[in-house]
Amino acid sequence: MGILSRMSYVIRSKVNAILNRTEDPRETLDYSYEQMRDRLQDVKQGIADLTTQKKRLEMQKRRLEENVEKHNEQAREAVAQDRDDLARQALEKKNTKMNQIEQLETQIADLQEKQDNLVEQKNELQGRIEEFRTKKETMKAQYEASEASVRVSEAMTGAGDEMEDVSRAIERAEEETEDMEARAAAMDELQDTGAFDDALSDEDSIDRELAAGRTDSEVEAELETLKGEMGKETASVEESEETEGDAEADVDVEEELESSEIDEELEEIRDEGR
Repeated sequence: MGILSRMSYVIRSKVNAILNRTEDPRETLDYSYEQMRDRLQDVKQGIADLTTQKKRLEMQKRRLEENVEKHNEQAREAVAQDRDDLARQALEKKNTKMNQIEQLETQIADLQEKQDNLVEQKNELQGRIEEFRTKKETMKAQYEASEASVRVSEAMTGAGDEMEDVSRAIERAEEETEDMEARAAAMDELQDTGAFDDALSDEDSIDRELAAGRTDSEVEAELETLKGEMGKETASVEESEETEGDAEADVDVEEELESSEIDEELEEIRDEGR
């Protein structure tokens, strides 16, 4: 094998390997099915053409048969007119037509035999096509199921790798969150202890404590004022209640006096009646 032949062989091998990797079995099955259908269509077209040719021969045979009958009539009429020469001519034409009819019958029979064979082949091919179609769909379904299984397996494998990455990311996020919380707690503690002074203020920790003391004193003073006001209101309420009690007592005394006077007057009326 020469160098060029070996190179050509290597190239064809690599091309075939690439095609085998990229080839989709479903497309191959569909293509084969379409090819079979095309062949079936060719067989049907051949049967149609053969049948058409046979019909033409049959029509030609019918015309010759009509001519044979016509020549018979001509021979009879010629004999009736004592024209044997015309009768002989008519019979010769009749024999010629009869020979042509026999040839046509042979051709028609041959075409009929071919047509029957083609019809039989067509039926057989059609049956194979239907069988192949069923098998094709089954194989495609199996291939798609296998392909789906492979995709799921690959997805699960990829998901496992991704979950490891996610777990590591979560751990890093938790560590960063803990660091931030620790820093925030430290800042709050330093702020509460006064370790940080406002850079924009001249006050120090002593000023802030004195200000807090002043605020407490103001609150205590306001609280005492509020208590005093509430004490006065309470005293006023008690005095009004006592006044109302005295008024009610006076009313009771007056009612008692009126009742005694009414009793005395009633007693006087009783004495007069006696």
